[in-house]
Order: sequence, then structure tokens, then C-alpha cells
Amino acid sequence: GPLSERPLLEVRLGELHTWISTCTFSPRGLLGAVQKAWSSYCAKYIRVRQGGPAGVSMLLAGYCLLSYGWNYQHLKQHRWRKYH
Repeated sequence: GPLSERPLLEVRLGELHTWISTCTFSPRGLLGAVQKAWSSYCAKYIRVRQGGPAGVSMLLAGYCLLSYGWNYQHLKQHRWRKYH
């Protein structure tokens, strides 16, 4: 099919620049891309007939990493304090 309708994983490395130039970077286009990514993630890992805990554990691990990133400055300062 046309290059603009292909998913990212089906685009070859030489076609990547052209594929990115066909994307819309308006707020509506970015929101649509996020919604499409979320729905494909849910379809692949969450809403499966005989799924395991992989999808939920990936969300939990992502939240843990994001939470650590948000609190990194506080944790870094807390690490150097000395308690007597």
C-alpha cells in the first residue's frame, strides 16, 4: 500500500525519512497517533483471550520508571544527607 498508510514496523530504514514527512504534527494528528498506539497496545497485550500478566506488568514497570524519574532529584539530594 501507500507509504503513509504503513505502520512504523513495516517501514524500511531507507523509507523512514519519507514516512516521517507524511505524518501530521498538529495537535490533532499527535493525539490521533497516541490514541492509535494506545488502542494497538491494548489490543495486543490487555484484551486478549488467553493473555497473561505481561500487559499489566509492562504498565506497572513503566509507571515505576516514570515515578523514579519524577522523584530523581529528591532522591539524589536525600542520598547525600548524613543522619547522626
